[in-house]
Amino acid sequence: MVAVANKGYRAIAFDHRGYGLSEQPAEPEKATLLDLVDDAVALLDSLGIDKAFIVGKDFGALSAYRVGVLHPERVCAIITLGTPFIQPGPSVVQNHLLPEGFYISRWQEPGRAELDFGRFDVKTVIRNIYILFSRSEIPIAAADQEIMDLIDPATPLPPWFSEEDLSVYASLYEKSGFCFALQVPYRKLKVDRSLIDPKVSAPSLLIVGEKDYSLKMPGVNNYIRMGAMKHLVPDLDVKFIEEGTHFMHEQFPEQVNQLIIAFLGKHGA
Repeated sequence: MVAVANKGYRAIAFDHRGYGLSEQPAEPEKATLLDLVDDAVALLDSLGIDKAFIVGKDFGALSAYRVGVLHPERVCAIITLGTPFIQPGPSVVQNHLLPEGFYISRWQEPGRAELDFGRFDVKTVIRNIYILFSRSEIPIAAADQEIMDLIDPATPLPPWFSEEDLSVYASLYEKSGFCFALQVPYRKLKVDRSLIDPKVSAPSLLIVGEKDYSLKMPGVNNYIRMGAMKHLVPDLDVKFIEEGTHFMHEQFPEQVNQLIIAFLGKHGA
């Protein structure tokens, strides 16, 4: 945000409903990714902004792409980190091709992650998630394990993620809890069928870490590298960060900022 603001852009970040400092929805069990799309558009409306560059990381990318599909007139371009646009619906994540202990399968099971996380304080859960997801292997637990059991308590944080960072992130989840974050997106991924033949017409940039574990999910690497994603996002540019992991934007902020600023300059008014 500071990097783009220094280039003269107005940078805005917000907490989706159910996350961070924003309020919890009245009926979180009914929420879907499309509610997050509504949040983004309502924010633009409230600030009197006609069009914007939309930037999303991980599951934030899913809502960013959906803004582009459903409200193309509000989008200058889309920048996503780590997560490609995949056809919504039952096959968005092919759990059946991975072992039972695959983390998404586990977290989609109602109540399971809540019990797993509930054994620890919030700060420890966030610590474990950052350590686990900064690795290059897909998090998969054995039959007698839960996902949090994959982390040795003695394992240090990644060198690019400080104790101060951890405290700030933990303080937000101490307020919001994890229930909505597990509901949307994890438990609503397969029911998002409302987009028929979706296309993202806006210019789009996808930044991916070469060591991101998600590239090892079935079909994802080829989908990005072999051009299949361009059937849904025709005006797509993909950039890889050689040593980047799932958190490449925190690991290599200057490199990611340079890619974003170059893209903004290419597609700005």
